[in-house]
Order: sequence, then structure tokens, then C-alpha cells
Amino acid sequence: MNKHTFSDRRDAGRQLAKALPSLDPGNTVVIALPRGGVPVAEEICSRFHIPLDLVFVRKIGAPRQPELALGAIVDGDDPHVVVNPLIARASGLTEAEVTEMGQELIPEIEHRRNLYLGGRRRPDLIGKTVVVVDDGVATGATMRASLMALHESGAAQIILALPVAPRDVLPELAALADKTICLKQPQWFHAVGATYRSFPQTTDQEVITALQRCAEWQQRV
Repeated sequence: MNKHTFSDRRDAGRQLAKALPSLDPGNTVVIALPRGGVPVAEEICSRFHIPLDLVFVRKIGAPRQPELALGAIVDGDDPHVVVNPLIARASGLTEAEVTEMGQELIPEIEHRRNLYLGGRRRPDLIGKTVVVVDDGVATGATMRASLMALHESGAAQIILALPVAPRDVLPELAALADKTICLKQPQWFHAVGATYRSFPQTTDQEVITALQRCAEWQQRV
């Protein structure tokens, strides 16, 4: 049996698209976490001909262990910081100190927003079904922050769509969504990339091109 569930991110996106309920193109927006979530989300947009947007979120890494998530910050009129108190305390930091670290990431988030979106008009989420997509989650810090921020967007329904997530992390994320679809929940979770045969880093240009393609599909509908 092949240990890889997905050949690549696009394969994961096609499998997710088949697992999703029927989506109304006029009342649905797919929100991807860049960069890795974008190729997955594009396959869903392609199947249903629905618009693609991004949520700009950055993990707040521990000072000497950048891969360890102290929390995350999400872009917006009032940037939303979510702190993992257990990790913060274990790192000898207060929640206020982690929040301050998150504020320092705002310029990077603004740079990515300008790079990816430019002056492109973003879809309105009020009253819409929002499908939130990534290529998988490990600690869930960035996805947790994204879902909490999207709750303030006025969306009528939030669907969380993931190729893979740890069994102990998914319930907390599912509590922040109206519906959750996760294709793979390994008993022994090692890393998101372990379920993919090919898992290269998604480039900035791939993100920009995906947004352009999805916008063109919308114009043809």
C-alpha cells in the first residue's frame, strides 16, 4: 500500500473538491492560506467555478525554535493575534510578549498582500459560504487564527477543508467551523508533507498565477 495519500497539492485539491458538498458559485468564496494552500484551493475553484481569495496569516515562532508556534497573527483592519498559552509559558514568554512579537510581523504580511493581490478587488464575504483551505495542518496555530478572524467577516457559513490533520488537533479547529472535511487523519502524525509524494515549496509566482486564473474563470461564468 502506498504510504503517500496524495501525489501533490493539486491531487489533494481534486480529492477535496469531490468530498465537498455542491457549492453555489454565486454565493461561495474559497479562502486559501498562502502559499501551500493555494494550489489545493485552485482545484476546488476550478471544479465549482467560484472565486479565490487569501487569508494573510503568519505563525509567531519561538525565538530559538522558529518552527514551534507560539501563536499566529492574521491581517485585517485590526490584526488578530492568537496565542498558544501552553507553548508561550514553556518558552518563558507572556501572552503580551507573544502579541508584541506578532505585531512585528505586520510589515511582512502587508508586503505579501501587496505582492499577491496588488489592486485586485477582493470578494465580499458577507452572507457567503466560505471554504477555508490549506495543504494540511500540524499544530493548527495559523488555521486557528484564520478561522477566528473569518468569524468576524460576516460569512453565513464556514467550511474547513483539509487534506490532512492530526487527530488531536482537528476537533479544536472543527469547533471553529460549521462543517469540516478532512481526508486524512493519521494515527501517527509526523508532518504534513509525509502524506504527499511531491511537496515542493509553493512559489510567490504560483500564488499570483492561481489568483489570475481563478479571476478569469469568474469572468467567463
